[in-house]
Amino acid sequence: MLPQEGNHPVVRRNIVLLLPLLLLLAVTWDKGARAPVHFDPRIRVTPLRLPSAKILSSYLGPFQLDAAWRLTSPDSRFSGYSSMLPEPDGRMLAFTDGGKYLRFSLPGATRADPEFGWVKFGRKRRAAFRDVESVAYDPSSDRYWLGVEGANAIIRLNRNLEETGKFKPVQMKHWGANTGPEAMTRLPDGRFVAIREVSRSWRDARLHQAVLFDGDPIKHPAGHRFFFDGPDNFSVVDMALLPDGRALILMRRLLWAFPMRFAGRIVIADPAQIRPGGIWHSVPLASLASVLPVDNFEAIAVVPRTDSKVNVWLMSDDNNMRILQRTLLWKLTVDPRRLPWPRHRHQAR
Repeated sequence: MLPQEGNHPVVRRNIVLLLPLLLLLAVTWDKGARAPVHFDPRIRVTPLRLPSAKILSSYLGPFQLDAAWRLTSPDSRFSGYSSMLPEPDGRMLAFTDGGKYLRFSLPGATRADPEFGWVKFGRKRRAAFRDVESVAYDPSSDRYWLGVEGANAIIRLNRNLEETGKFKPVQMKHWGANTGPEAMTRLPDGRFVAIREVSRSWRDARLHQAVLFDGDPIKHPAGHRFFFDGPDNFSVVDMALLPDGRALILMRRLLWAFPMRFAGRIVIADPAQIRPGGIWHSVPLASLASVLPVDNFEAIAVVPRTDSKVNVWLMSDDNNMRILQRTLLWKLTVDPRRLPWPRHRHQAR
């Protein structure tokens, strides 16, 4: 979702442009709230035309864009994907900011019917606890952890996506009503990292509040605060780990309010460099500019290959506005050996 805090530089700079959009949003969401649920679990995958190889390489750096698609579905549950991760069976699991999920086959893989559903939250869980913006996974226990905005909470799920625990970290208490734990991951050693979407103040457009938990946040609530350092005026929207433990962090910026236009960044950071109270530095790798088939990219996932490379998947959030935005899916390829170790370039901007 888009940050709504008026004191943030990106939002403040576009507040005048947002006024006509807000009226349209109110009408769109009001109609959507009254629309009946329509079950039709089909997904149409439409390939998108890509720019020239020269343009792609100039913006994407070490990444190769293999293909891009637009995803559409007549199912009313299809919309608003803000986080995703690969499943052991090869499918992708994506979550929405309304507490729904989608399991789907990736283009080129063995096809299976899409699976739509709702996360099984605890009884009478209000809307503030359903705004899923990030997800972490432990393959050894087959459990999931959701980063939830609004409540700024972490909710643990079992393999059936049923809630088994909930925690509201005091370290995330003041992260804002709509600018909370937008990125979260579980490190190979069992620790968890969560990063706030926006920077800490309008005077500092780079540093984002973050917290490191020593294990499952439900069992290890005494997290350690630190700051993540990203590109100027970009929001953190998701994070995924490479096989060697480094983190790819997806970032997003609203350029124009109506019609909505976005830019993005992919940066790399080394979790081994996180220190309580310190600054976790990153290195920019790719620019998701308007000359590319972009939209509101909010989800990133890494899928290892049989060779030395990995596939990096990006998915966009249409903010439940199908008439204005698109659900896009990108397939990128990169060789992790070509990527820099951030400790060599702490001051990169």
